Amino acid sequence: MLTKREEGTKGEEKAIKILKKEGYKIIEKNYRNPFGEIDIVAEEDGYLVFVEVKKRNTATYGDPFQAIDTKKKKHMIKSAMFYMKDHKCFDKRVRFDVVGIAGEHVKIVKGAFIVE
Repeated sequence: MLTKREEGTKGEEKAIKILKKEGYKIIEKNYRNPFGEIDIVAEEDGYLVFVEVKKRNTATYGDPFQAIDTKKKKHMIKSAMFYMKDHKCFDKRVRFDVVGIAGEHVKIVKGAFIVE
């Protein structure tokens, strides 16, 4: 049986494969900073994309997309701002995508939430 971290890594690897097939250019994975972690940083269609990957093996804990709550969004936004400052890329258009993996089903939601 895999640990939670191993399951997460497996999900991220699957997400990266699919994102590449969809035309995303992967820049970085597991970017850590004082505000948290961004699973995947990529470029796609002229956007700098910050991607959260949520994987569920069963429906016991609900849909993968339900795990993106307000607190998680705030951490992602702060982490993205830190990344942009650190990499001096404030001139880029930014988007937040979520890859939900439920068993073998994978869904990419582009622009999953809006920064207000």
